[in-house]
Amino acid sequence: MNRDTEIDMKEVELNELDPEKQPMTGDGQVAGGEKNGSVKQKVPEEEVTFTGLSKEELMKVAGTPGWVRTRWVLLVLFWLGWVGMLAGAIVIIVQAPRCKPIPEMNWWNEGPLYQISDLEAFSDGLAGVEAKLDAINQLKVKGLVLGPLHTVQADQPNTLNLEQIDPTLGTEKALVAVLEKAHKKGISVVLDLTPNYLGATPWFSTGDVGDVIEKVKAASEYWLSVGVDGIKISDLTVASSSVDWSMLQAAVQGNRTEDAKKRALMGVVESISAVEVSQLVNTSGVDLVLSDLLSSKNAGGERIKDLDILKSQQRSLGWGLGATQQDQLSKQAITPGLIRLYQLLLFTMPGTPVFTYGDEIGLPAGQGSESPKMVWDIEKEPAEGATVNETVEAERKERVALRKWFRSLSELRTKERSLLHGDYYPLYSSASSLSFLRLWDQSERYITAVNWGAAPEKLTFTLAPTEGVELPETAKVQLSTDKDLEADSTVSLDKITLGPGEAILLQFPYTG
Repeated sequence: MNRDTEIDMKEVELNELDPEKQPMTGDGQVAGGEKNGSVKQKVPEEEVTFTGLSKEELMKVAGTPGWVRTRWVLLVLFWLGWVGMLAGAIVIIVQAPRCKPIPEMNWWNEGPLYQISDLEAFSDGLAGVEAKLDAINQLKVKGLVLGPLHTVQADQPNTLNLEQIDPTLGTEKALVAVLEKAHKKGISVVLDLTPNYLGATPWFSTGDVGDVIEKVKAASEYWLSVGVDGIKISDLTVASSSVDWSMLQAAVQGNRTEDAKKRALMGVVESISAVEVSQLVNTSGVDLVLSDLLSSKNAGGERIKDLDILKSQQRSLGWGLGATQQDQLSKQAITPGLIRLYQLLLFTMPGTPVFTYGDEIGLPAGQGSESPKMVWDIEKEPAEGATVNETVEAERKERVALRKWFRSLSELRTKERSLLHGDYYPLYSSASSLSFLRLWDQSERYITAVNWGAAPEKLTFTLAPTEGVELPETAKVQLSTDKDLEADSTVSLDKITLGPGEAILLQFPYTG
């Protein structure tokens, strides 16, 4: 080993022993083969930035023939495209079918009215009505007709006090609570002020009518100021023929503005023809006339004829089965099938459906003049293991099913324009059945067909020639009580046969 080699070995040993000569971090070399402790300095490269053309250069290029032609081509294409889109929009607007203007609709046209004539039988007076408003609201009703609530002795006009509530029914404070809660739910409240509701005739004797109307006028002003949304009276024919009628009419309907909610004047008539009802709508000026035409006419041909006469006045008409006498629907519709049939008919006829409490569950009518007790908690099933009365349980289930049917019809009517205010066209009638078409502009169309007879009925639809109105070959079943015509199935309109006591609602779309 030579001298140079010895010197190198000593330097290696000294470097290993001297900690100050150890690398500052890590062992060995860093990435890239550089030694630890050394600094690699990067020389910045020259940055090349694009500054664009100067103004003079741009002006020079812009003036060249190529760019001039390009600009003109783009400008012409832009304007041609804009004019083309404008022309296309105009063609679409011109060719598109125009929407038919919606007629004036008031709250009493937008859904069913629900009469509570006997508040004690319904649910323990005014306090009970307030407690049951949630259940009433589920039925999608738009108005409650309460009472009469005032104090009077039968056939004694000197005892009449229209501004005092019968203490057995509640207080004015309780009525205000009903009004406030009902209004929050979008339900209007009409007060029945029929004066002699316990006596033989609604207006006492003929000589009393003028004086009694003055009292009804004063009471109307009072209760409307409390928050009531309308007034109902019975025997409209007698009342409207009085020389003092205009005073009552002005008290209820006066000072109407576009922004304010309208107060309704509602009158009941019985035992008069459809022609007389139509005349009364025109001459009395009431907002809603409730007649007994459906109850007094049993033949399909007669009922269709009445609908033909009154169809143009549908926003001023109320329909019910027993509602004019404040009887339950079940008094005339004596089976669950007929109850469903008349519920469907009332909800789809041109006019406002009016029901009496309990109609939604087929509540049996009372005995004599006694009002039936309303049945609640029908959704409550028997406890597990409890002894079950099969008859009572079957009755409970039937009431649940009837209420579901009622709600389905009520929801459908409140959202379908054809059923709310649509045009009406008769299709078929016989001694015990009828059918009609309801349609509005470009909305879904509906066909109602009912057979309340004891035998099956084959319906042959015939639509009078009408511009823009045609029947399709088939339609979809919307609702049905006939097991052979299930909901959502498609049926041929030339092969509709309804069983006894059956009803069906068909739907088909607008096709343009």
